[in-house]
Amino acid sequence: MLGVATLAGTSAYYGGQDGAGCGRCHEIRPLVDSWAASTHRRVACGDCHGRSFSADLRMHAKNLERVWLHALGRTPEQIHIRHQDVSPLVERCAACHRQEHAEWASGPHGASYAAIFVNAEHNASQQLMDDCLRCHAMHFEGGIRDLVTPLDRKGPWRFVDQKHAVLPAVPCLACHQVHRKGALLPPRREQQRLAGPEQETARPSLAFYDRRALEHVGLERLPLPAMEDRGRLVKMSPDRRQALCYQCHAPRAGAEVFSGDDRTPVGVHEGLSCQACHATHGLTTRASCSGCHPRLSNCGIDVEKMDTSFKSPASRHDVHRVACLDCHPQGVPRKKVSQPAAPA
Repeated sequence: MLGVATLAGTSAYYGGQDGAGCGRCHEIRPLVDSWAASTHRRVACGDCHGRSFSADLRMHAKNLERVWLHALGRTPEQIHIRHQDVSPLVERCAACHRQEHAEWASGPHGASYAAIFVNAEHNASQQLMDDCLRCHAMHFEGGIRDLVTPLDRKGPWRFVDQKHAVLPAVPCLACHQVHRKGALLPPRREQQRLAGPEQETARPSLAFYDRRALEHVGLERLPLPAMEDRGRLVKMSPDRRQALCYQCHAPRAGAEVFSGDDRTPVGVHEGLSCQACHATHGLTTRASCSGCHPRLSNCGIDVEKMDTSFKSPASRHDVHRVACLDCHPQGVPRKKVSQPAAPA
């Protein structure tokens, strides 16, 4: 009974919903201050980190451990979200962001550790290495040898600790910094009154989590690469959100299009943003063609029925680089002009 009372009392004193309890520890104070200026400042601490009177004993034990280390003067140099806390936080994101969470969970970024790290086809062709953790499992506290074994191309591969298999490989916190400074999202009615140039294109929370520094890097600090296509400078979209995509879908050092994991569009789609075709969280592309094109192209053919990787992943015409000359090697035909109807 004494132990339970100590756990509950500690959580209640150093917890609370307005951040005052959390701020009693000087090492937590900067995080409380950043939350108070963030877009989530109206979301209580307990909604994301667990409430003081929760039945989650693991959370209470973690709080007691922090108070004990604080009393001993052994506070960590840097306060950050620990690996075991990431998955519970992702589930709490869904309490408010239900649609976004559902789209993320059903898309490629919602893949589990198992889908990424013990994929036999991938591991047989690509050597597992620590750099894999830069984009997949970036909150994991350890190296690749602490996560998967054996580290070869023969397998069979398994997790050092099987409980990691179901964890999300690219969680919400990979691209969003919850405590990041920013204005509150205005009410829907006010948003509808804003003219196009005044509307928001990117949420202030967008930031890339750097596992080496154990902190987020804001979107405004992420560079857009100067991409080249066989020596020619590629025209790039000014959409700043792409800078986040390029942190993982990056070219090799020479910045050549389609080197490494790069997917910079060239050909007929040069200059388009990633978000012009890919839905933000689910990354679906179903509406991408019809969103820009009329039903027929300049050739008079339905663009969704053309032989591209949009129609079939097996197509040799990658939609990221397809050009008119791919289908018209003898020259691009002139645009068809519809004739006016004859008078009755």
